[in-house]
Amino acid sequence: MHLQSTKRLANDVEMPLFGLGVYKMTDRDETIAAITKALQVGYRAVDTAALYYNEAEVGEAIRHSGVPREEIFVTTKVWNSDQGYDNTLRAFETSLKKLNMDYIDLYLTHWPVVEKFVDTYRAIERLYDEKLIRVPGVSNHHQHHLEQLLAKANIAPTVNQIEVHPYLSQQDLRAFCAQQDIAVTAWSPLGRGGVLVDETIQSIAAAHGKSPAQIVLRWHLQNDIIVIPKSVTPQRIEENAQIFDFELAEQDMHKLDALNQNKRFGQDPDNFKFDF
Repeated sequence: MHLQSTKRLANDVEMPLFGLGVYKMTDRDETIAAITKALQVGYRAVDTAALYYNEAEVGEAIRHSGVPREEIFVTTKVWNSDQGYDNTLRAFETSLKKLNMDYIDLYLTHWPVVEKFVDTYRAIERLYDEKLIRVPGVSNHHQHHLEQLLAKANIAPTVNQIEVHPYLSQQDLRAFCAQQDIAVTAWSPLGRGGVLVDETIQSIAAAHGKSPAQIVLRWHLQNDIIVIPKSVTPQRIEENAQIFDFELAEQDMHKLDALNQNKRFGQDPDNFKFDF
């Protein structure tokens, strides 16, 4: 396993195991600099969303990176106020124009809006059929949301991007996704930094000569979870990626698994407060 290692998805597309998240990157120059640095380090995936208001910067950084477009895996998402079948198709066109690309690798429903998320995914299926996206997926979907989609979908979601970290291991949902051949991506893989002060994590980090963040990211990868840590700091962008020169022992993994508290740093998809 190395920085450009991939996971083969249910539709045989290879998705990088490691990428850069760009949530809350609102300064244009800072955003472009962070993406440029990540691509120079060897990252080959960038995760954005309509809500982040930086799709244009993502596209610009990729175009000027010197890395061929086909080597970079780009994810974006349809925001809640744009959900529903027709609205999703229009939102996709807007994202595509902002990114200034011919296609998007992975397109996700950002949150499961009640009475809309099934139609939203139906539109994503159409985009997949028309080869405008390479991978159809969802984000923040509990098992019951996925079951509703699977009951009607012609193409099952290939990816589910959810909040996962040692304090919220989501083992039942991850097991269901594995059973359905749905890859799991962790947003906020470090629990918005909230898990890094944990004594167990710090102890394992000291034993390996690694940072707490590197230990947690490695835990994700060894649990077959794709990660997209966010940082605008060049040193942190490099450090986050330096997790392929060691391996956590089984007892370390068990200790980290045991930290689960079902604690969310983000919102619960069943009680999300939509801001339109």
